Amino acid sequence: MQELKAFIKDDIARVASLMERSLRSDIGLLQDCNKHIMDNGGKMVRPILTVLMAKAVGECNDNTIRFAVTGELIHNATLLHDDVVDSSSSRRGAKTVSAMLGPRPSVLLGDYWLAKGLMEIAGGGKDAFRVLDCYCKTLCDLSRGEMLQLEMASSGATTREDYLNIIYSKTASLFQAAALAGAISAQASEEQEEAASAYAKYIGLAFQIKDDILDYEGDSALGKPTGQDIREKKITLPLLCAFEGDPEGEKAIREKLVAGGPSATEEIMDYVALRGGCAAAKQWVEQYIDKAREALDVFLESPAKRHLLYLADYVGARNY
Repeated sequence: MQELKAFIKDDIARVASLMERSLRSDIGLLQDCNKHIMDNGGKMVRPILTVLMAKAVGECNDNTIRFAVTGELIHNATLLHDDVVDSSSSRRGAKTVSAMLGPRPSVLLGDYWLAKGLMEIAGGGKDAFRVLDCYCKTLCDLSRGEMLQLEMASSGATTREDYLNIIYSKTASLFQAAALAGAISAQASEEQEEAASAYAKYIGLAFQIKDDILDYEGDSALGKPTGQDIREKKITLPLLCAFEGDPEGEKAIREKLVAGGPSATEEIMDYVALRGGCAAAKQWVEQYIDKAREALDVFLESPAKRHLLYLADYVGARNY
């Protein structure tokens, strides 16, 4: 990841600079919140994806930077809203805006970042409409995914099909939009756009499954505490894999998950470990990473393509 970031260091610096300018406000509270989030930023995977895809097609230009900023602003807007829904007190090792100031400022700030993200697209000239369509589809997917997850959490009835639908909607869809935006900004061919979409979908699915594995095997010291999904009554792939071949155990665990409580969290964690749920889920990650790598066959060999391969490997190997 360090080598990858070094390859596009100047481009990502432009993304960060435009984000800061786009969000700037004369309202002190708003500016303080913006700074808090940017000072505790994430991995910037979505802007990295936009920039690398543009470079794999042609060159990173002003539109590429605009569209990369949109992806990161939308991503953070959804996290601000999620922190309210999930009553999260910390993210990336820092207090959430919701924990510091309450849910209302977090929702309003999320709305502000979302609006600013969409406004960035407007400067994209002839590419703006298509990119807007990509990101609007993603926003619909995000909402659908959240609602489906809430519905499933209340019943404990999540199936593998439900799970894949949820993680596509909540994670992979935004990866797709970010990659397509980069490809469109560089005037990609239809074949290249399809390849960009497939690559991003597969690494997005792998990214979320890896996150869900880390919820069982994570390291708190690295910012990945365990058991949160169970406490929120979410059935993810490690648990679904653990259910295979154990219908009686599955019935009992699903009931325990819905009932909740500290003992349920510990028991379900032990069940997944005993049944090898994480090991089975890791095979899914590897399969999606392989499919992502195959999707890049359409592109000519280049440093950008090589770094897209690195990005796929990183998604599979990361431990935080």
